[in-house]
Amino acid sequence: MLVATDLWKSYGSKAAVLGVSLEVAAGTIVGLLGPNGAGKSTTVAMLCGLTKPDRGMVTLGGEAIGEEASAVKRRIGLVPQDISLFEDFPARKNLELFGALYEIRGDLLKQRVQAALDLVGLSEQAKARPATFSGGMKRRLNIACALVHDPDVLLLDEPTVGVDPQSRNAIFDNLETLRARGKALVYTTHYMEEAERLCDRVVIVDHGRVIASGTVDEVTRMIPAPPPRKVERLTASLEEVFLHLTGHQLRD
Repeated sequence: MLVATDLWKSYGSKAAVLGVSLEVAAGTIVGLLGPNGAGKSTTVAMLCGLTKPDRGMVTLGGEAIGEEASAVKRRIGLVPQDISLFEDFPARKNLELFGALYEIRGDLLKQRVQAALDLVGLSEQAKARPATFSGGMKRRLNIACALVHDPDVLLLDEPTVGVDPQSRNAIFDNLETLRARGKALVYTTHYMEEAERLCDRVVIVDHGRVIASGTVDEVTRMIPAPPPRKVERLTASLEEVFLHLTGHQLRD
């Protein structure tokens, strides 16, 4: 579905991404993991065409994604880390606006808006303003806005930042539903337990390069398991592998 091949990006003398490649099939979730400043957000920006790579290519269904407006970019939905809502518009009006940006009108727009609200569990709050919502509700509405045009690919940049466990669980359920419907999802997160639960494959990046990729099971077998404590484990945890590969130094 989505293929990134040898992506490079620099900002002046600062290299942000150095040769990142990844593939995301329909009906799968790929976790993009890495410390702060590893190049995750720049990679996501290139995947959706917001940022042009210095080298390399992104294709969706074999068609290249460019910066300019094109039909292929309409097949992508982006959930940014910063909540992007009109706080004083009712939830339904937010979705109608985002749908209208994709030239969806009439009954189809009504159907898409209702389907997105139903998926994220906000149908009863459709007339309420996001300014009155909890952080978790805003996050779920943010996801709904990226879904109203029914994209084939969904890119999510840390969608659970600052939400309570109940809202995180609800978001996980939403994403698992979308995977079951055949969507291709890219999920960036700092929480290794999220990747272990959700992701079919993970790609770990650091200093702009891919340092590990594969299924969670494949990646957790990259280093020996630690000595057994109360319960014997045959493999390391994803967090232990992540820290082994990226180090324990703070990344502010």
